[in-house]
Amino acid sequence: MEETLVVLLIFGGCAAVAIAFSPIGNAIAGRIRRDRGQEPVLLTEADDLPARLAEVEERLDFAERALLQAPDQRSTTHEARS
Repeated sequence: MEETLVVLLIFGGCAAVAIAFSPIGNAIAGRIRRDRGQEPVLLTEADDLPARLAEVEERLDFAERALLQAPDQRSTTHEARS
């Protein structure tokens, strides 16, 4: 049992080293090392998020005010039609 584990660890370690130095390993390492400066589109979108969030909050406030006023306006409009 122990012999099998040792052989498995040796072959597994060799396979891990081989993958690490292969083009696949280099691609994985490149993705891990990638710094934020290489994605200008994402940085621009991230910079725009606070302004967009503020706009959405303003729209939500407006919609809430409109919904709160709606029952009052409906009753006066309905009474005027009758």
